[in-house]
Amino acid sequence: MAWNMNTSRRRLVELMLAASTLGLAACATTPVGSSPISIEQAVADPRRPAEDVALDEQRQGAAVLELANIQPGWKVADIMQGAGYFTRLFIAKVGETGKVYAWSPDEFMKAKPVLYGDSLDVLKKAYPREIVTMSSAFEDLAFPEKLDLIFTSQNYHDLHMSKFPADLAERMNRKVFDALKPGGIYIVVDHVADPSTVNAPNTVHRIDPAVLRREIEAAGFRYDGESTALRKPADDHTLMVMNPAIRGKTDQIIFRFRKPG
Repeated sequence: MAWNMNTSRRRLVELMLAASTLGLAACATTPVGSSPISIEQAVADPRRPAEDVALDEQRQGAAVLELANIQPGWKVADIMQGAGYFTRLFIAKVGETGKVYAWSPDEFMKAKPVLYGDSLDVLKKAYPREIVTMSSAFEDLAFPEKLDLIFTSQNYHDLHMSKFPADLAERMNRKVFDALKPGGIYIVVDHVADPSTVNAPNTVHRIDPAVLRREIEAAGFRYDGESTALRKPADDHTLMVMNPAIRGKTDQIIFRFRKPG
């Protein structure tokens, strides 16, 4: 009986030690700063400049974050990032363990150096450890690791402009698909065009949402939901988005797509 009692005690001690070791290992592999960051915290990030905060109602950054559901530690890319409004929100949301890439195509930087080139410099100076700024030709877009989310706002229609190759949108969608992890998310925000508007990307800088969705699904993505936060039914979809009567008030879609896996 004594031998059995000692054996039981010995086994109990072994189990407790094993559990303790597993617990310590789990703690060791849990990244620092991995606690979820709320949308409210991201929007209130003190590093955001006043001009970004002033755009919150117009651009609905909180609604985009809700749809994206970004988690601490995610790897996120804001492609054709413009002035970086959404880039800064993503930096706040991924936390200390995440990473954000901001990529501008050379073709845009040559046409609008102040908006794209200078923006990359400003972002890099403001977030030297949190961001990786990148630029390349459309054809050479590549990331050094697989990503959890790729985002673009008010730029997808530009891929259809007549100065670019006719298949540019198709090729870019394949690049985005390949850059994402299985299950990765692709979010696109863009101005809504009337389906009857001829050559809408060139004439009014808009795109028919049905066309956009069809093209992205053709690359292998599946439609995975949307936010209506930027829908404005009163918008005249035939007006150029830079028209003073409608600028900043256009009807826009926020579509989420997911890579199967």
